[in-house]
Amino acid sequence: MDNFVAIDVETANNHPTSICAIGAVKVVDGVIVDRFYEFVKPEPEYYFRHFTENIHGIGRKDTENARTFDQVWADVAKMAEGLPFVAHNKAFDERCIRASHRCYGMDYSYPQFFCTLEKSRRTFPRSVVGSFSLPNLCEFMGIPFNNHHNALADAEACAKIAMTIL
Repeated sequence: MDNFVAIDVETANNHPTSICAIGAVKVVDGVIVDRFYEFVKPEPEYYFRHFTENIHGIGRKDTENARTFDQVWADVAKMAEGLPFVAHNKAFDERCIRASHRCYGMDYSYPQFFCTLEKSRRTFPRSVVGSFSLPNLCEFMGIPFNNHHNALADAEACAKIAMTIL
């Protein structure tokens, strides 16, 4: 796959509408041409201490003055320009994006959404890879990766995996 937008979202709590960060990486003709990262004011706006401290490090102080999902998504949609989306574990990311669209009364019109997690499970034997987590898969494929659960870092890692296996 040569043209797509890899996307990743982080959430503030267990509600899929609580997106607190979005990262996106645009790939055209097999080359990363654009990157996007922004904090998002989550809906509902509360954080679980475990999430913020142990998983992605985002808290209320990061998002209290952030734009809402509908405002941020307008920029993501403009960047995507009708390209398909790709995520590592699209079941999570697409569920959150769809739920946020519903929450803000927006139409969801992105029919093509691919998953590097699903494709990697069909491509590599578990006995060889061990785990299909983003960090482990990057290590297995020789893709430099750090800062897991930073939405932009995760989107970029996903883009590099997608350029290889999709």
